[in-house]
Amino acid sequence: MNRSFNLFAGIIGSFALSCYALVLLPKQQLGGLQPQTVEDEGKITEIYPINNVAVEKGRAVYASEGCFYCHTQQVRDEQNGTDLERGWGVRRTVARDYIFDTTPFLGSNRVGPDLANVGSTKWRNEPVDENSKYKPAKRDAAWQLLHLYAPRTVIKSSNMPPYRYLFENKKISGQRSVDALALTGSDAPEPGYEVVPKPAAKALVAYLLSLDKSHPLKEVKGSAPEVAAK
Repeated sequence: MNRSFNLFAGIIGSFALSCYALVLLPKQQLGGLQPQTVEDEGKITEIYPINNVAVEKGRAVYASEGCFYCHTQQVRDEQNGTDLERGWGVRRTVARDYIFDTTPFLGSNRVGPDLANVGSTKWRNEPVDENSKYKPAKRDAAWQLLHLYAPRTVIKSSNMPPYRYLFENKKISGQRSVDALALTGSDAPEPGYEVVPKPAAKALVAYLLSLDKSHPLKEVKGSAPEVAAK
């Protein structure tokens, strides 16, 4: 009887301890995180992160297309990887970066590069030479749309599949659409037609361009220089 009681008590105790260590303790440590603020002349302003509800549709497309299977959104520190050396961020990512993400797309597999800072002007990943290993890449909306439609047009070594069903081939009526892709060679549509993004493609690109975790944070020593509140 005593053995059964001790075994049962041990199981319950182990479960309670695990629940506290894995659920309650992290909740106590991180559950109350708020955006970082600055105080200027007595006025407190939230500067990072900002709850960007305008990109929720694109976030939903990112999830439905399974982008998180091949891309992460977490930059490791120097002790745990070469993410910073590769230019995937100017600092490591921390819990505060994700406080407005209903489901953080941290990811665990990198078939493609990390996207935590793909929308940042500081994002770097293209080799130049041994003296300057990486250079800023101009990856604006036009670049992102072209990359979605024909990845190897912009990155020859890319192994990303084309997402052409997020675009439509339509006949030109009057002037070309401002969103028409600049396609050449075998990717170009037949004369008199153009390839334009569907709303899902535009939303996805808007979400990608919103990804910027380069802002300096007080809990990350040696991060990027201070930025003024916007």
